[in-house]
Amino acid sequence: MLFGLDGVEIGLIIVFLCLFGGILSGFPVAFAIGGAGILSFGIIAALDSAGLLIHQAIDTSSQAYDALIASGIRPETISIFRYPELPRIGEPVFPQGWEVALDRNVSFIVNRINERVLAGQSIETLLAVLMFVMMGITLERSKIANDLLTTMARVFGPLPGGLAVSVVVVGAFLAASTGIVGATVVTMGLLSLPTMLRNNYSPEIATGVIAASGTLGQIIPPSIVIVLLGTLAGDLYSTAQEARAQTAGCTDALTYLGEPAVVSVGTLFQAALLPGIMLALLYALYAFGYALFNPSRAPAVELGRANAEPLSRNEAFTWFVGVPTALVAGMLLLSQVNVIGSQNLQVDSFTDRGASASLRTNVSDACKASMIELHGQEAWDEAVAEQKAIDEAGGQTESTRLTPEQIAELVAEKEANAAPIGTGVATILLLLSLILVVARGVRPTAEQAPLLVGALGIVLALIADVLLIAPSTSSGLSLLILAIPYALALYGCSHGVVRLAQNELIRVVFPPLVLIVAVLGSILGGITNPTPAAALGAGGAIMLAAYRRLRDEDRSGMVIIYATLAIIVSILLGVNFDLRINQEHVPLESWMAFFGAYAAYLYAAFGLLYACWVLFAGGVLTPVVRETAKVTSMVFTILIGSQLLNLVVISFGGEHYIQQFLRSFDNEYKVFLIVMLVLFILGFVLDFLEIIYIVIPIVGPVIYGGTFDPKWVTIMIAVNLQTSFLTPPFGFALFYLRGVAPKEVTTGHIYRGVLPFVLIQVAGLGILFLFPAIVTIVPALIGN
Repeated sequence: MLFGLDGVEIGLIIVFLCLFGGILSGFPVAFAIGGAGILSFGIIAALDSAGLLIHQAIDTSSQAYDALIASGIRPETISIFRYPELPRIGEPVFPQGWEVALDRNVSFIVNRINERVLAGQSIETLLAVLMFVMMGITLERSKIANDLLTTMARVFGPLPGGLAVSVVVVGAFLAASTGIVGATVVTMGLLSLPTMLRNNYSPEIATGVIAASGTLGQIIPPSIVIVLLGTLAGDLYSTAQEARAQTAGCTDALTYLGEPAVVSVGTLFQAALLPGIMLALLYALYAFGYALFNPSRAPAVELGRANAEPLSRNEAFTWFVGVPTALVAGMLLLSQVNVIGSQNLQVDSFTDRGASASLRTNVSDACKASMIELHGQEAWDEAVAEQKAIDEAGGQTESTRLTPEQIAELVAEKEANAAPIGTGVATILLLLSLILVVARGVRPTAEQAPLLVGALGIVLALIADVLLIAPSTSSGLSLLILAIPYALALYGCSHGVVRLAQNELIRVVFPPLVLIVAVLGSILGGITNPTPAAALGAGGAIMLAAYRRLRDEDRSGMVIIYATLAIIVSILLGVNFDLRINQEHVPLESWMAFFGAYAAYLYAAFGLLYACWVLFAGGVLTPVVRETAKVTSMVFTILIGSQLLNLVVISFGGEHYIQQFLRSFDNEYKVFLIVMLVLFILGFVLDFLEIIYIVIPIVGPVIYGGTFDPKWVTIMIAVNLQTSFLTPPFGFALFYLRGVAPKEVTTGHIYRGVLPFVLIQVAGLGILFLFPAIVTIVPALIGN
């Protein structure tokens, strides 16, 4: 053995030296990774051909090995780490020669390029990366971040540490809209750091809060990190659990686990929501606490009012907090007592299929023992009792088609139990009410008659919906009945919107907030998957940026506003009317709704094209598209290069060697902590893309193949990678901030300022480790 090391160990050292050498060489990382794979394979192949790399493998023909197998120990659990006393034999690291390994690697790379690069359908989720990147870059270039920082500083400035808190709030906003750490840190460093220093903030707290808030894009959805991790975690978890089920003696993971072994990006977005909010709150609380103990280093700053008129605290609380909270709480309360609810009368044409047992019981003895060990004897006995009852009843019943009379009876029963007020109508009226209430608070001295007219319209709409509209009333007739109340409500809201525009906080925060809610709401609510939601975000960002551009040039932005309204109209028509015109009998109202929705769609498309033209003529669209192409090209090039490097590690047994080492620990938590520590250390020198595509595929089969919830594992990895962005001396966020910080801010200031936030990150990891429910509760409540 060379230097007394195993040949596989030397191979791993060569791979990592080539990788770090390539990264430090100055070549683009995307190409350095692939080059490191080719170079390391050549060195390892040459040493193996010279007979210098010898792997000490377990002698499977020895009596000691046979004795272990005879004692009931499974072959896949036997390794040199767990049983170092077993006899060994020396063999080359390429058992069939490096030529065979090379042939397999080339074939695999060609197939994988075809699957992941050329075949777009198979990487639909990865296409969300392109859309989210474009959304983030567009918002960054449109000066929306500047407006957010200025406005939040006026709102939070009078508080101790208010500027630092405002940076955290804006960082969370930008994280939810861009998901790009570098762009967020650079943007806030350029905009907020000079302001904080001018107002006597210490360089440490200023730089620390900017760097930490900028990394929130790693975890707050829609995070590119979670998109990339999610596509990988889904494959790793499914494969690892299938292998675990077969090791347990079961045919598949569904039988063994009692549920499908799947995890989606949308579910991970749900899981990341609370951890992201928790970290942002911890940052803000630290900034506030720091200011309380060091008032001279983080003073309160008065930067002007955000409202057009001065407001007393009672007025502000009443109209901005009290009444809106009461309206929302009232709607939720009425929903609980079935005053507000679904009025959908659609019923299934078939009966329900008979229920099945909670667990499959027709399994082998080995699988039965494993399932009892996993789920417990009580769960197994319950499943056996359920299956017995099903069998005694004649087996699982199949669904049958209902007769027209049975369907009519079910519809009548459903209508009798329906809520008096439909959820859709109640939601629309609630939104209109919130506009009127907040508008009353923004301009308390203005004429209130238009707002009262709007409130009257809302009350009339509720009365009409209860007395005149039944669940079976057609959508067209319902619209006619509600036309006058809606017209009154919209009249009042049109005046209210004009007043809201006079409040700087609402004018600046509301548009990006609506965009974020639309994107995240459609994903978290299970309405769509991340790719269409990302496309919606990219289109919305373009229209938002175009409107901002038109306002800066004192040009009318009504085309953009009308296009936005057209999108809303098309959605409302699609929700309330049956737009399927390819049926045998299509009522007149469906034809009218279809043509109305189609016209709204065409105008919305025209508005998007017009927005693109405005940005192109203003010199904004070209750099946005160029930067988007750069980032996404880098991601996919790293994906290909990392696949090549991983194949090299697999070809000489490196991946199997590492996994055997991790599996040699009996404690699953100890293995996970080792992996997290390694990821944390690698984060000092590797970007998150390299870690995701190089390291996670190697350790993934171990950490995803146990009993841990895959959502929790993935979010813990994401937070860990976020922590590595901040850790001196190689944290990437620190380099981004150093590049835009003024000369009086030293590297020492940045390092000292970021250390408390690194500790907060580690504390956040500890909280998530001790309380996994923070990760799993939102997916459990929302569902898929």
